[in-house]
Amino acid sequence: MSKAKVGCSIKDIITVASTKDLLNQELAKQVRTAYNRIEDRGVSACLFGSGGTCCRICNMGPCTVIDGVDSMIGVCGATASTVVARNFARIVAAGTAAHADHAREMVRGFIETAKGKTPHDIQDVEKLHSMAETFGVEIEGRDKNDIALELGEKALAEFGQQEGTLSMLKRAPEKVQEMWKEQEIEPRGVDREVVEMMHRTHMGVDQDYKNIMKQAARCSLADGWGASMLSTELTDIMFGTPVPRRALIDLGVLKEDQVNVTVHGHEPLLAESLCMAAEDPEILELVKKVGAKGINLAGVCCTGNEILMRRGISVAGSFINQEMVLATGAVEAMVVDVQCVMQSVAQVVKGKHTDIITTNYRAKMPDAVHMQFEEDNPLGSAKAILSRAVKNYKNRGEMYIPKDQKFDIVVGFSHETINNMLGGRFRGSYRPLNDNIINGRIKGVGAMVGCEHYKYSDDVHFKIAVELLKNNVLVLATGCAAQALGRAGLMRPEAAAKYCGEGLAEVCETIGMPPVLHVGSCVDNSRLLIALTAMVKEGGLGDKISDLPACGTAPLWMSEKAVAIGQYFVSSGAHVVFQNLPVTGSKEMTEYLLEGMKDDFGACWAVSEDPVKIAGKMIAAIDEKRDLLGINKKQDRVLFDMEMRRDLDAGGTGQAVTGMGCGHK
Repeated sequence: MSKAKVGCSIKDIITVASTKDLLNQELAKQVRTAYNRIEDRGVSACLFGSGGTCCRICNMGPCTVIDGVDSMIGVCGATASTVVARNFARIVAAGTAAHADHAREMVRGFIETAKGKTPHDIQDVEKLHSMAETFGVEIEGRDKNDIALELGEKALAEFGQQEGTLSMLKRAPEKVQEMWKEQEIEPRGVDREVVEMMHRTHMGVDQDYKNIMKQAARCSLADGWGASMLSTELTDIMFGTPVPRRALIDLGVLKEDQVNVTVHGHEPLLAESLCMAAEDPEILELVKKVGAKGINLAGVCCTGNEILMRRGISVAGSFINQEMVLATGAVEAMVVDVQCVMQSVAQVVKGKHTDIITTNYRAKMPDAVHMQFEEDNPLGSAKAILSRAVKNYKNRGEMYIPKDQKFDIVVGFSHETINNMLGGRFRGSYRPLNDNIINGRIKGVGAMVGCEHYKYSDDVHFKIAVELLKNNVLVLATGCAAQALGRAGLMRPEAAAKYCGEGLAEVCETIGMPPVLHVGSCVDNSRLLIALTAMVKEGGLGDKISDLPACGTAPLWMSEKAVAIGQYFVSSGAHVVFQNLPVTGSKEMTEYLLEGMKDDFGACWAVSEDPVKIAGKMIAAIDEKRDLLGINKKQDRVLFDMEMRRDLDAGGTGQAVTGMGCGHK
């Protein structure tokens, strides 16, 4: 993997044309970005920190621990495996906490909407009823808002729940639920698992690395099958479940003659309110007064993914592009909420006309303007924010927008979209996908999730995806990884013929879909859990997630959330490959994560620094599952006759069909 070395040049790691173009402009050379800071640091990463053996949880240290050296254990006697497990588990807890706090705000906004106190509405009633059933809420003869209110209150109660288990665990395959029960890792309440994880990793509490990791698994499940899944489902119910739509991505989406407002962060309530406010007559009149032709909202990072999926609003950049978006000089305001917002953004615009507007009391920043987003007056808050941004337009100075750098992509592949796309709106089914995995036209499913990274070449996601596609692995992507693949041209149907193996190319052509499906933001990885569960329930590919020919990767993980995501996939039975993990300081912990977890959960982690090798490990994991299922051999193509079709309709599995067999419209 192309990785930044000490004193390296940014030219070694930047491949995105728009970023290269902008950095060559005098305007951009006036600001310092993360690329400059990487070059200037001139210090290799701390080996103890990278290996997870730096312990700072009490004031007898910090202690740097060397595995196997008696004189280099902690002052308290903590060994390398204990220290590494504690540090890893705390990363999982922090990532889970971030998703949980995000989800809690969504639940609260959902409740206020159900009470009629926001300008939003309950849009997806079918999903509302499905979620109500999961939480034991009666729907017969009730108004949608009454159902939503009870659902929201029950969901909110599960954050502080002390006993029992989370309601959404029962959405998982039965065998997976049995495994969780056997391993004693069923989450009881979302917040409880984070608190217990932090307690157990306090000095002098849990000192058995496997026992620590058992709680880390339970904590991560409180994220994936609790907080994240809850946030995604309630967001869909409020703002509409995504459906396929075309959109644009990259710096070229900024407009010279409009007020450019970028929305950066993770919470959809703010972004959706800004979308509504941008159409308000009062705001549009103000736009005319300053001489602009309109308001151009553009997304950054995962808020960008949210409005991209639901509204088709263009995305200006991902995590590593946030400074580049501002360096254009064309943005009147960057409106931020929580997570992945770099403190440097306020310095990039210092002395310029652009405002960095923080909106959440949890996340303030020196040199930024704070305008609290009031949940009980979301439209009013959004209008006030946009009014300030519009007034900045007349102060705009020198700017440079890489005009040719915007790429057409197709997004909006929620679980429901995939289900209906394969089987038809009225007979949605994963049967065609399972059949084509069984007959070998599709080798399996690869998930590419997570962040982008300043220390690594920004074409890593592309290199991995191309290897998967040519080996007939269908790719599903979320978060900043999805944006990277969109910029690389892999989210257009035309890409299938260029990059896919013969079998997958045939499937994509039959459906008319891209070979890489944009599934949403980083919190939307829960959609992948639902998709994997649907594949299991459809039959023919085993009875557990760990039986499926599927594998995930977050090759450029940056945030603690990514590790929490990786752990909840492993804890659910899905194999995961990262480029590194902070566990190498302990042989025991490394062996447990890379091998031993498989005995507990049916899946484990893997690591590799090279993108082609990451793809190879994913393909090998998929082939292993195909071997165990007895399907890793070429199947004859069989056209269904009427008797076969009747058998299929009656509930039989039938035989593999030509193409995707998705004629149920």
